[in-house]
Amino acid sequence: MTFVYVVLAITAVVVLIPFVWMVSTSLKTRTQVFTWPIEWVPNPIRWQNYPEALSSRPFGLWTRNSLIVAGLSVLGHCFSATIAGYAFSRLRWRGRDVLFLLTLSTMMLPNQVTLIPQFLIYSKLGMVNTLWPLFLQPWFGGAFNIFIMRQFMITLPKELDDAARLDGCGFLATLVRIIVPQVRPALGFVAINTFRARWNNFFTPLIYLNDPRLYTLALGLRSFRSEFDVEWAYLMAASLVAMSPMIILFFVAQRYFIQGIVVTGVKG
Repeated sequence: MTFVYVVLAITAVVVLIPFVWMVSTSLKTRTQVFTWPIEWVPNPIRWQNYPEALSSRPFGLWTRNSLIVAGLSVLGHCFSATIAGYAFSRLRWRGRDVLFLLTLSTMMLPNQVTLIPQFLIYSKLGMVNTLWPLFLQPWFGGAFNIFIMRQFMITLPKELDDAARLDGCGFLATLVRIIVPQVRPALGFVAINTFRARWNNFFTPLIYLNDPRLYTLALGLRSFRSEFDVEWAYLMAASLVAMSPMIILFFVAQRYFIQGIVVTGVKG
């Protein structure tokens, strides 16, 4: 057991080295960034990098755009995954299992395959260079999140539905009043995973956004890199600020994230 802890400790240190270098670089001057040997504790420490980096770009506007995209995507995935998961797990209808397999098969399609068709659709709808393409798709479902919700709901006792029907509840009332309160761990997992993915998403905003006022944080950080130079200290400082919601979310909600994984995997 001691050997396991030693290996885990060494692995943790190795994994944390890039993060420590990132923090160190955010507090350095331009000339200190690439000094060798590496100066892990800069002297002097330049705290001004943080306010200067945040004030040199419309950081607040980019944060607002990221919150809009991530928040609406979370709502969309939670809504669509709950509705579809309920239909696939609790309702009986012809072709249910076949359609569920078709839904899962979409996970085998790389995003690069559907990139051009999606772009053409959004272009025809006049949504290019808007935030709509960044959060609209989750409202139509995602195979992975539907699978998670279906696996969780299928483990709930069928007697819950029977008792709800005896009390006069229809399908929708049963879902809202009985099923949803029981699947909060799975909803928490879907919400956290979606927020993390959308907050860190760089590729999709790069494809659809041209106006700097619509940039998300992930895309806006690219502005610290020009054709001939990179403002490393400012970039690291801004990146750490952009990472802070994810770090806070990890410590606050990791219990729900792990619970959603464990319960869904074991009971499914």
